[in-house]
Amino acid sequence: MRLTHIGHACLLLEVDGVRVLIDPGAFTHGFEELTGLDAVLVTHAHIDHYDTERLPTLLEANDGARLIAEPEVAVELNRVGLEAAPLHPGESTAIGGLTVTATGGLHAVIHDDIPRIGNVGLVVTADGEPTFFHPGDSYESAPPGIDVLGVPLSAPWAALKETVEFVRAVAPRIAVPIHDGLLNPTGRGVYLRNLGLLGPERTEVRDLAGAGAAGLS
Repeated sequence: MRLTHIGHACLLLEVDGVRVLIDPGAFTHGFEELTGLDAVLVTHAHIDHYDTERLPTLLEANDGARLIAEPEVAVELNRVGLEAAPLHPGESTAIGGLTVTATGGLHAVIHDDIPRIGNVGLVVTADGEPTFFHPGDSYESAPPGIDVLGVPLSAPWAALKETVEFVRAVAPRIAVPIHDGLLNPTGRGVYLRNLGLLGPERTEVRDLAGAGAAGLS
């Protein structure tokens, strides 16, 4: 498995020649230049997770790539002419040799006065490869057997204590920090240090920001 942190919540996952892009949002730069994608996955409807303006450009450059999204997002994408398949919580879909399974169902609470929207966490498995989990914007689902976790560092819906408890609940071998677009470098370092100190002993916090594609096994 090779993982690239493109920016914020956007990750490129590569396994045995299969290339999957997750959450190409407005806080991320350069994702529209990627080619050779087999699928684009979207966890929920917020603009930092999918950019409606640049998504068509990305799909045009990746003819044949499947667009798979949380059901509410899929409805909206189809309404604007982008063919998207919904992935409901509990459902799985195959992309080459990968299996993607949706978990959860709801976005984390931002405030009691803000209605909750749909959100699916994505568990990606392949024979002989680490199991990867991108939770979108929620800490509610902690599936078992996760080797590599994309852990959101900072968000209006999250506090450090909740982030730490989420990582402890999932207990991955590797935690890759994501969802960091609201942090300056100093603040990001504070989150990383605390996550390293307070996370499970078995969990390695591996920062991939600016590192390019990293092999994970």
